Amino acid sequence: MDKRRTIEIMDNFSKKTIFIVGDIIMDQYIWGKVTRISPEAPVPVVDMEEEDFLLGGAANVLNNIVSLGSKVLICGVVGHDEIGKKIIHELRTRGIDTGGIIVESNRPTTLKTRIIAHSQQVVRYDREKRDEINNSTIEIIKGYLKDRLSEIDALVISDYHKGVITKGLVSEIVSLVNSKGLPVVADPKVGHFDLYKGLTLITPNTLEASTGSGIAIVDERSIERAGRSLIEKLKCKAVLITRGEEGMALVEDNGEVTYIPTVAKKVFDVTGAGDTVIGVMTLAIASGATMKEAAMIANHAAGIVVGKIGTAVVETEELKKSLQID
Repeated sequence: MDKRRTIEIMDNFSKKTIFIVGDIIMDQYIWGKVTRISPEAPVPVVDMEEEDFLLGGAANVLNNIVSLGSKVLICGVVGHDEIGKKIIHELRTRGIDTGGIIVESNRPTTLKTRIIAHSQQVVRYDREKRDEINNSTIEIIKGYLKDRLSEIDALVISDYHKGVITKGLVSEIVSLVNSKGLPVVADPKVGHFDLYKGLTLITPNTLEASTGSGIAIVDERSIERAGRSLIEKLKCKAVLITRGEEGMALVEDNGEVTYIPTVAKKVFDVTGAGDTVIGVMTLAIASGATMKEAAMIANHAAGIVVGKIGTAVVETEELKKSLQID
């Protein structure tokens, strides 16, 4: 990318407001060391040394956008429990309006607990309820978006299949945002592809793109077929397929396909990398970037976060350094 053009796009980040709706998660990390095997079962015993709670899911998308200087509005659901209170507190300490956070007393806040020893994940266990959110909650989310529509520059749908993203909700909010000519970007999950019609962009990984298109992805030719099939089915403008260590493939509705190699020097943890991609990609598009320009910027951002352990974000100076514009 041209250096001047990249600077122009990133300078617009602070002028934008991104609306996020999706599954809010708390990521808990328990850090320790393994020095022995349990006498009760052939499993390692982790001596706990440290514990972290980090915003995950849609809230991690928020973190990545906020860390690059943009304003954010968020809608999602938490439970009537201590983890839910902790999430709301964390958002408020970041200066985020929590008016779009709905508390449902009949469901727990989604909590993913990862136990890590010697920089390796030993086990993960989840506390969650995947039932669809209440109709009253859907109405609150739609009302909140309508009230703030004049303030936003793009919509992100962060789908972790935890119950917030439903057919009734998506069809109405997408129609509402499309009526204003604003970009709508979704990170889809298997089983939900039929919800994402008429979007600007979807960002599936290889497995999701393969399942959603019904085409086994084994090489570049099949990637292109899968991307074009999804564009035809969903009537979206582009599909960005994230390919892990092989980088990304951008398939656009004009027939162009762009392969973007990874810039990651080391990969320690891919947790949350998809959140970084969709957050940075959306922010770049809202800031005037073309699909290719936005994908290249998002690729650099993802290359940074996978070099960190745990749910991580990319900072402005890190991204500028990677893009060689610092």
